[in-house]
Amino acid sequence: MMSMQRFKSRPAGASRLAGLSRLDVLRRLLCLAAALLGLAAALPARAQLNVDIEDGFVEPLPIAVTDLYGEVAEEAKLGADIAGVVAADLERSGLFRPVDKGAFIQDASSLRYGPRFGDWRLINAQALVSGVVQLQADGRMVVQFRLWDTFSEVQMKGTQYTTPPSNWRGIAHRIADEIYQRLTGESGYFNTQIVYIAEQGPQNRRIKRLAIMDQDGANHRFLTSGNELVLTPRFSPSSREITYMAYQSNGRTEVPRVYLFNLDTGQQEVLGDFPGMTFAPRFSSEGNEVILSMAKDGNSEIYSVDLRTRRQSRLTNHPAIDTSPSYSPDSREIVFNSDRGGRPQLYVMNRDGSNVRRISRGQGYYYTPVWSPRGDLIAFTRQHAGEFYIGVMRPDGTGERMLVRDYNVEAPTWAPNGRVLSYFRTSRADSRGRISSKIFTIDLTGFNERELVTPLDGSDPAWSPLIQ
Repeated sequence: MMSMQRFKSRPAGASRLAGLSRLDVLRRLLCLAAALLGLAAALPARAQLNVDIEDGFVEPLPIAVTDLYGEVAEEAKLGADIAGVVAADLERSGLFRPVDKGAFIQDASSLRYGPRFGDWRLINAQALVSGVVQLQADGRMVVQFRLWDTFSEVQMKGTQYTTPPSNWRGIAHRIADEIYQRLTGESGYFNTQIVYIAEQGPQNRRIKRLAIMDQDGANHRFLTSGNELVLTPRFSPSSREITYMAYQSNGRTEVPRVYLFNLDTGQQEVLGDFPGMTFAPRFSSEGNEVILSMAKDGNSEIYSVDLRTRRQSRLTNHPAIDTSPSYSPDSREIVFNSDRGGRPQLYVMNRDGSNVRRISRGQGYYYTPVWSPRGDLIAFTRQHAGEFYIGVMRPDGTGERMLVRDYNVEAPTWAPNGRVLSYFRTSRADSRGRISSKIFTIDLTGFNERELVTPLDGSDPAWSPLIQ
């Protein structure tokens, strides 16, 4: 269990002018005013950072992340580890530039009593993170952190957590989320996980396992053994569950099945056998329904499945291939791709299958649409002129723009704040016919692309909701 509380800054303390003559006081006030005017002239005017990452490249904000102070060695190590994860999270976002610790003038010990703001301005740290770690007699850990504006000389955020020491990495991600939200106005996405397909072996005998990790690649573990082929995992929006498709042998052929996997208990159950299914299901926003495509009588249509009753409802009825559906955040609409117009394009329909309308109009083929958690955009894969793209468009099809272009990029998935995407990239075959697949992230500017390092090749990532 973990508890959290907010706290305010300690007062800085007023200047003491008692005992001085009125003339001395006036002289000091005039000198102070002149110094402040000089400082204001020398420094650029700065409003609170409010970043909209759709507007294009943003110069990263210099931020000093100090080691959280610990009285004893174990506390000090925890404080340094937490600070390292916080700084790494912020740096990967592309919006922050952690200041080199070698430039710090004030140490963590004296920071307990408040920052010397001038020391931090000297090294151009526009924001400052400080804090304290204490281990309690009951074995739990208390973590306090403060976020400071070094130019305005005010505390912008202060939070205290009480949690087991083993949860130090989760606390670090939560601190990074609070800093991100306070300085950008957007929700954070650091305290999350990514489930994906781990791949290894030659192309004709590829072993595919379900794997999960933190969004920064830490705490990696495999969820399946590799004895069966697994594909396209998806997170539930309302619980610690994932759904995925697996092919199991019945002695004669490979039978596709859809599973529900509980991450907290490790238990899994069969959602159903769906012969001919082309894509794994996605959850509704309530988490009590999934949507998927199935091939019956040689025709692929979209169905919804109630998780409580297992009742199936057919939503499309067309001789074309209808597949890869994704709910809008309110589950009132569904985006999917269909070749009913002659080639795969994106369509939107109401939840009951009515009011189908095409939204993509560009050249080439459109696949794997997924609705943003914010509801403002739909991400997709596009193939045109021998290349693949990861792009976004508004739900009505306007504002289409491409973020990534390469030999083969596929399967976008949204971070829970709707401002960062993950996807995978497959390489061209080398001289020995070997290919590799790697997972990447990119924000909506299209500038901040990062590889997410995994122990094996990786494909089909799916981002979790924020872990509370």
